[in-house]
Parts: sequence; C-alpha cells; structure tokens
Amino acid sequence: MQALASVFRHIARSLVLCLVGHLGMQLVRPAPEHLASYVAALEDGWSADNERGVEAAREELSRIQADPAAFLASLEDREGTGPPVTLPDGSTARRLPSIRRWLWDGELCGSIGLRWQPGTTALPPHCLGHIGYSVVPWKRRLGYAKSALGLMLPEAKAVGLPYVEITTDPENIASQRVIEANGGVLVEHFIKPQQFGCKPGLRFRIMLT
Repeated sequence: MQALASVFRHIARSLVLCLVGHLGMQLVRPAPEHLASYVAALEDGWSADNERGVEAAREELSRIQADPAAFLASLEDREGTGPPVTLPDGSTARRLPSIRRWLWDGELCGSIGLRWQPGTTALPPHCLGHIGYSVVPWKRRLGYAKSALGLMLPEAKAVGLPYVEITTDPENIASQRVIEANGGVLVEHFIKPQQFGCKPGLRFRIMLT
C-alpha cells in the first residue's frame, strides 16, 4: 500500500507540473513554503545525504516534526555553530560553516550544500568535498544537478574560496559528467577515510577565479 501511495503521489506531482507549465529549476533558500514538499520526498525514501541515506532521512523527519523552524534555520549555518555531524560509521565530527539550498521547480527536486573553513581551502579529513548534492529520483536526467552546481559556484566564490573540490565514486559516471560540465578537472584518485568505509573515490576541482 505504501508503494502504491508513492506512485500516486508521483503521478499527482506530474499532473500539477503539467497544469502550471514548466517553471524551470532554481535554487531556493529553504523556507516554510517548501517544507511540505521536502518532507514528502523524505517519506518517499529519498535523502539529501548520499552516504547515510534512509537513516539520515529519518533523523531529518524527526527534527522537522519536533521543530520545523529550528530545522530550517539549521540549514543556514555560516558560523558552524550547529551540533556535530554524524558520519556513516556512527561517529561524529565538528560541523563546518555551511549552507543548504533546495532545488525547486514548483516542488522539491533535490538538495545541494556548500561547506568551508574560513580563510583556507583545506577541509578536515572527514569532509570529502566543499559541495555535495542529491536529486530526487523522479527528477533525474533533466539536467537539474548540472544547473544546481553551476548556481552554487557563485556562493562558494562569495565566501572566499578560489576553487571548490567535489568528490564522487568511480562508478558514478553521471555525477562525474555533472562536475566536468561545470569545469571540474580530476585531480586525485583517493581512498575515503575509515568513517566512509575506506572505499575508492575521485576528487575533482573547479576553479572559481
């Protein structure tokens, strides 16, 4: 029944978009008017966290239910004052200054985040890149990830970064193409730290100057 309900929700979304016409995708600062669509995506099994997946989605749903305003405020944390972040192995680490934007075309299409350390391009070992993104399954293959990354790059430049590094998996060809389409150049094959299972990764760099 839950799977059937999910199918009906997706059909309803498509019908709504057909009725209102193609709105185009933009990045929005998460606000109360976007929250219901974000919750629906989480309930459908999507997560903005590519590493922790369903577990992270459940945690976000709990936080939203407890205090929606606090959850939204936490997505704009330019001072890095929020609680520690939970890593895939269950350990925690200090939160960096960060912002999140949601991909929006009349409904939630995905999420993209930027994180940094003031005054340096360096990131701690547990932080795999400056930018991470995730598109909901029913909005993929529309070029939204490519557009979102391009729209986030000026935000990175505005916080003083001369370049951003983005990591992906060797088998994730689609993500590699998104990064390369925005000027990304492969700079390193590396092994992810223990918190991420010591799996192979690719590190790309996009110059902003």
